[in-house]
Amino acid sequence: MRVRNLDPHEMSSVQARVAAAAAAGKRGLVPAPLRAWLHSPEMGDRAQRLGEFLRYDTSLSPYLSELAILVTARVWTSHYEWFVHKREGLKAGIEPDVVAAIAAGEVPDLADPTARIVYDYATMLHRDHVITAELHAAAQSALGEQGVVELVGLLGYYTLVAMTLNAFEIVLPEGEISDLAPRTSG
Repeated sequence: MRVRNLDPHEMSSVQARVAAAAAAGKRGLVPAPLRAWLHSPEMGDRAQRLGEFLRYDTSLSPYLSELAILVTARVWTSHYEWFVHKREGLKAGIEPDVVAAIAAGEVPDLADPTARIVYDYATMLHRDHVITAELHAAAQSALGEQGVVELVGLLGYYTLVAMTLNAFEIVLPEGEISDLAPRTSG
């Protein structure tokens, strides 16, 4: 890890408050990126609260949220993010073959039209950095304005998470192996 993992006894009172608030929240623990963010406790506090909202309290179903997070983890080849959200995605009902296709960088077979729209929206925004009018209209029809805003927020937040995990080399728990192959440039 490229940033010092703070032990509770060496945290400032602000850092300790932020870590305790995260652990007392819906996650029940200090999330991995917060280990880096605690070095800027104000940022860490704001980011972890946004993350808690985006993960648990949006209008998106857990299936759709986890699908979008998996697309983001694959785009960034964020092994820790993938490790956590593969498990969460499967719990939310994402089919193992869909997870495997995303891991392989392939287009998954999504029977649900709303899931297809979320996958396409996440993929296009990450790849092209824009969304076509047609796809935006389809997303708005399927998710509503609030849902599209929350989807974009989710994609942005989990990009921040992936960047943090990758930049600071926050690794998988001991004994775990990532099933994400490195991305090839091309």
